[in-house]
Amino acid sequence: MTDLQSQDLVTVTIDGVEIHAPRNSMLIEVADQAGINIPRFCYHKHLSIAANCRMCMVEVEKAPKPLPACATPVADGMQVHTRSALALDAQKGTMEFLLINHPLDCPVCDQGGECELQDVAVGYGSDVGRFNERKRVVKDKNIGPLVSTDMTRCIHCTRCVRFGTEIAGVSELGATGRGEFMEIGTYVEKSLSSELSGNVIDLCPVGALNAKPSRMRARAWEMVSHSNISAHDSFGSNLSMHTLRNEVIRVVPQENSELNETWISDRDRFSYEGMYSENRLRQVMHKEVGEWQTSNWSDAIDAVSHTLKEYAPDEIGFLLSANQTNEELFLAQKLARGLAINNIDHRIYQTDFQMQDDDPLFPWLGMNIKDVESQDLIVIIGSDLRTEQPMLAHKVRQATRNGAKVVVINPQYTDWHMQLAAHEIVKPQEWLNQLLLLVSALNQQSDKQVPAELQAKLLDVDDSFKQFIDMLLSANNSCVFVGQLMQQHYDYSALRSLSYWIAQLSNSTFGYVSLASNSAGAALLGALPHRLPMAEKVAEPGLNYLQMVKSPRKVYVLMGIEPEWDCALPANTLNALQQADVVISFSSFVTDAMHDYCNWLLPINSYAEVEGTKINMEGRWQSCNKVVSSSGEAKPAWKVLRMLGCELGLDGFDYLSISNVQSEISSSIDKTCEFSNELTSIPLIEVKQHNSEDVYCVSSTPIYSIDALVRNASSLQQAQASDESAAYVNAFDIEKYGLVEGKWVKVIQGDESGIFQCVLDNRVLPGTVYIPRALPRSEKLGALYGAVELKNLSVG
Repeated sequence: MTDLQSQDLVTVTIDGVEIHAPRNSMLIEVADQAGINIPRFCYHKHLSIAANCRMCMVEVEKAPKPLPACATPVADGMQVHTRSALALDAQKGTMEFLLINHPLDCPVCDQGGECELQDVAVGYGSDVGRFNERKRVVKDKNIGPLVSTDMTRCIHCTRCVRFGTEIAGVSELGATGRGEFMEIGTYVEKSLSSELSGNVIDLCPVGALNAKPSRMRARAWEMVSHSNISAHDSFGSNLSMHTLRNEVIRVVPQENSELNETWISDRDRFSYEGMYSENRLRQVMHKEVGEWQTSNWSDAIDAVSHTLKEYAPDEIGFLLSANQTNEELFLAQKLARGLAINNIDHRIYQTDFQMQDDDPLFPWLGMNIKDVESQDLIVIIGSDLRTEQPMLAHKVRQATRNGAKVVVINPQYTDWHMQLAAHEIVKPQEWLNQLLLLVSALNQQSDKQVPAELQAKLLDVDDSFKQFIDMLLSANNSCVFVGQLMQQHYDYSALRSLSYWIAQLSNSTFGYVSLASNSAGAALLGALPHRLPMAEKVAEPGLNYLQMVKSPRKVYVLMGIEPEWDCALPANTLNALQQADVVISFSSFVTDAMHDYCNWLLPINSYAEVEGTKINMEGRWQSCNKVVSSSGEAKPAWKVLRMLGCELGLDGFDYLSISNVQSEISSSIDKTCEFSNELTSIPLIEVKQHNSEDVYCVSSTPIYSIDALVRNASSLQQAQASDESAAYVNAFDIEKYGLVEGKWVKVIQGDESGIFQCVLDNRVLPGTVYIPRALPRSEKLGALYGAVELKNLSVG
């Protein structure tokens, strides 16, 4: 056997170049790897082969006619000609047919200058058209606020159709009719709802599908491209931001085979609109005797530094967003600790801190993102992955296409747009008991055993979990991920521990799906009450988020957060802020509630105006870049913290540039350390008895309410995937509690209450009510999970 045969390679010659290629590779793939250009429209390396545009026709010796390179597998000894007379005649003929019905509107087409049809027409088109008949005209379709259509330009490549089925997991676009009467559109008149729908804009080789928010705002050659990273989740998608005259015009994916491949989520693509919202904070503002006045940075720094020195360290609390850069988070905790303040926390979505000393160095996925696609079994506990991490959900979807099984255990129903092996919906009050039963069943079958402390808590089980246990123990490559829905639960410590032992007993990888774009950096760099950078223990730990809210401080420093929308206990947090003497907010945006509870509003740079670094869920350090200048009087948060540190007389704040901050971070962080999610302690696990008549609230944050930037992006707020503020109730409970669909219902949660429209949704379990958070009226409620009372209101 030859070396080539042992490697399953064949030898093919393309345009006189001998190439060794894997058997059954397609000609177009082999040519691309060898740098030999073959024109194409329908082919895309991440989509299935359609071979319907016929632009990639090539001559293969001994074949009776030209063959499509995208659908022709290589064979040993194959001789291929891409530029022969036969191949060129076929390619030029195809080009002529494509141009027969294509409109000559390049001067007004957004795709002009970067159009694949234009590029190929230069090489394969004719300077004289032989078609003298009337061109067809196709009516444009309204498919939502994100994608505009000019369907007369469509050349029927079907990339957008295949993308929906194969990548997004939902067949929203399809073809009707035949021949020149074929049209691409939605099957029924509706908007695109996929969280990845904007990728059809990049896929379209012509100008049929374009970005609606940036439609006709700039030409391709006028804009400057800048590299950046995602601002909304810890996946860390790589982006290219296109700017014109100091303004972001559009955002497109930057290819990275290790992360987002050639895709990005709609949240990453269109959130830049928020930077230009009318709610943008552009001036320093100060409340004087109940009246808001503009101020300046000099007075603000003097006043804030005086406040921080005037109050005792224990009377001050820092609440930070984990979307801030490493540099901003590092300096925030350094400034606080320079003043002996340890009341500092970024975990504003969490309410159970029982086992915080057992937290990992940072919330690590447990593997590289690319490895998710190669798993045999993926168990996801407590996560609406499409909302929290749209691109990670894509990776999981690709794993199912590769044969993986996916099991989901959640307190609410969510549409996953993929085939699931099991989808268990468990009431939040029964979640702990359900996981304890799973661990008990697994402990009986596994060759490993749980620790003695947990052994005492195990329950007697029947064989109802047999199918799940068999899947876990038979998988060669499996993982268990815990997500945001679990991290926000009041029993998070116990739920996390049980999930960890499900992974341990089944030899699975255990990982965290963290929400914010820099949760890893916030934990690693010590934005915590009990830890310094690199998890070094604090001698006298400060108060965590829950303690700072339940026991209000006299001074709060907020950075990058809107507490009424971003916190796990919105009503309690607002109450604590309103009781404070002074509230200082470093923010890019201003809300009505801020005018009520804040004393100082300090404008800081938003996304795309910030230079720095972030760490994604796999532990990858990436740079975020400043691509446009600051808005109004806004300043980078790290510079404001530097000015405050110097004004307060703290050592080590005399930085000349952000590179000085990065050098200090590098000297305090060991980037070569091994990551681990090992849990060494067993928390208190107490299965409480609940009244079967109680109704429990289940909540999550909708995909387009996840942070301030997204909430201010107008096009995303109009998108179909954007949730409505309402109380979603099962038909059984509507009848049981005398509610009226479409009318108002009062949701009472302890001392807090909110009024919502009642919406019938039979996906919600009986005995629960689903209320999406970070939407109007949800700030009136307390914890995201808990017993509530439903009261029908006669007023409409």
